[in-house]
Amino acid sequence: PEETDMDFALSFEQQALVDALEEFCRRELYPHEALVEELRYVPEEIQTEIRRKSQEAGFEGMSLPEEWGGPGLDKQTKMQAERVMGKPSTALGQCMNRGVTGILFKCRDEQIEEYLLPSIRGERKNAFALTEPGAGSDARGITTRAVRDGGGWVINGVKQFISGADTADFIILIAVTGTDETPKGPRKRFTAFLVDKATPGVRVEPMKSIVTRGYNPTMVYFDNARIPDSKILGEEGHGFDTANEWLYDGRVALAAHCVGRAERIFDMAKEWAGSRKAFGRTIGDFQGVGFKIANMAVDIKLGDLMVKEAAWKMDNDLMNRTEASMVNYYCSEMVFRVADNALQVFGGMGVMEDFPIQRFWRDARIERIWEGTSEIHQDVIAKDLLREYKQ
Repeated sequence: PEETDMDFALSFEQQALVDALEEFCRRELYPHEALVEELRYVPEEIQTEIRRKSQEAGFEGMSLPEEWGGPGLDKQTKMQAERVMGKPSTALGQCMNRGVTGILFKCRDEQIEEYLLPSIRGERKNAFALTEPGAGSDARGITTRAVRDGGGWVINGVKQFISGADTADFIILIAVTGTDETPKGPRKRFTAFLVDKATPGVRVEPMKSIVTRGYNPTMVYFDNARIPDSKILGEEGHGFDTANEWLYDGRVALAAHCVGRAERIFDMAKEWAGSRKAFGRTIGDFQGVGFKIANMAVDIKLGDLMVKEAAWKMDNDLMNRTEASMVNYYCSEMVFRVADNALQVFGGMGVMEDFPIQRFWRDARIERIWEGTSEIHQDVIAKDLLREYKQ
């Protein structure tokens, strides 16, 4: 389509889905947030109840493509659904089985029965393990190795900040499987593996984080863990291509989450500014607070438009690395500005544990770090924009 065909308007059906999802979150997820914050996990009975109610409401598998039994939503609808899912606690949102990690569609042969289908049905959960103590932003610096041994592989190494590995049944692991000679010199070969958590030599340890409580980061240790050849996901040596294919999707989804989270924070800030009294009038009447409310509104509006444009570009195969980094960078910075301004509007009450604002403020801080730090995204954007001037 020509650029002039750009249209972000949701149809009646799309809007109905988004509204129903938002109502569901408000009714079934928000009431449990304080408890999860306190416990740092979601109790089994709450998980089961959310899963059952989400199935009954028709949200089961809503992000799946048609060939795997889903509705095959376009990116515009999917990202609007992601915007809504940015509002509740991440841990509670994870209890809804809306789809599977994109990389799992690379499953072949018996992997489909063993990993993909049970994940689609919500019977098995996974965690994606890429980051390491010595390789965060520099993913190519990873050192976890899988060494060929007979008809299989022996894995040794450590992964860090792996979200959800504490509750996962298997791990999607990116490991080094050798070296390739390239015109630019030797480069590591990366391969994706499916590793059952029950495999001898695999150990998961919790890390105690101040953000996204209940959706917890972990350390994952591999000590001579043996797996057969049949556990390679995709092709040997193509681990990064496999992961990169869904990275754009992940970046735009993160941005959409940030917009939804910012909207929820903004609603609280508006209500407080419009009803809290000081010096005989509401605090929103003072410019110092009123201007913050105005800036938050503009910030959120811009983020929302960037997400909608990015989704449109994905639907029309026009998405590229620069655009994905731009929307991720802007929206992750934006949600923290909104959260920080909201906390200021709430004043001393903003940092009280009885008020949710401090949680939103803490949780917003991680958005500028995971899915690529703000600095990495700025670097990518600058390099892409200046590449044509390189001699």
